[in-house]
Amino acid sequence: QVQLLESGGGSVQAGGSLNLECATYGITHNIQIMGWFRQAPGKEREGVAAIDLSSRRTDYADSVKGRLTISYDNTKNILYLQMNTMKPEDTAMYYCAATFRRTGIWYRERTFDYWGQGTQVAVSS
Repeated sequence: QVQLLESGGGSVQAGGSLNLECATYGITHNIQIMGWFRQAPGKEREGVAAIDLSSRRTDYADSVKGRLTISYDNTKNILYLQMNTMKPEDTAMYYCAATFRRTGIWYRERTFDYWGQGTQVAVSS
């Protein structure tokens, strides 16, 4: 079992930055892939970024490439999402997710087995 706890959300103006954190607890050494998803009001949850903890390969949604960076600190067992040059369309609840498997498509929810409760991000214009 794995428990995930997000933090770091808040309100910023367009062009600003936030650094989201997702602390991982439990059988963390079995985690293969972690990801960040977001859900805006009235919209479906979408994949934002993912990282393979072995190869460190990263994947990003086209809408965030060049602005958001996903990373994982093995020593602290924390997943990060550095968000720069933020836009109002980044406003959403952000969730981190984890899986022990190495199968599935990174931006699909069903790829992941463990989810955090989310942290709210609001970007004003």
